[in-house]
Amino acid sequence: MPLSLERTSPTILTVTRRFAAPPRRLWDAHTQADLIPRWMTGPEGWAMTHCEIDPRAGGHARYEWQETTTGEGFAQSADFELLEPPHRIVHVERFHMPHDPTPTPDARVETLFEPEGTGTRMTMTITVASAEAMEAMLATGMEDGMEASYDRIDGTVAEPA
Repeated sequence: MPLSLERTSPTILTVTRRFAAPPRRLWDAHTQADLIPRWMTGPEGWAMTHCEIDPRAGGHARYEWQETTTGEGFAQSADFELLEPPHRIVHVERFHMPHDPTPTPDARVETLFEPEGTGTRMTMTITVASAEAMEAMLATGMEDGMEASYDRIDGTVAEPA
């Protein structure tokens, strides 16, 4: 199932997608530092160059990406508020761009992994402080990067043979 984005208010975006893997495997893919760089690389030509994650309430994460041809890059940091394995992650994230020392405005992200048949339905709710912040976030092309990454996830979290 392809990614679906729905702007449910000026400041809230709901992202849904179905995966073949069960919730526990999706949870692991989102919380284990050895799995995250295998799938969360965005569009072709990008690579995750740094992955640091402490998945617990009060823990932090930092990811860095680089475009392999131009060397252009950016980073994301997150502070975890709540983790309920294997079904719910709540964190506040921000992006760091090399040309701007000020990170983007905070976005509160709640991700749910719900069993659906033999797979999982992921629902991610992203809340920002203003409609302008939402417009800026959507203008980054995030949908394409998310879809490219999520296309890789089932192969990353497939049950061992």
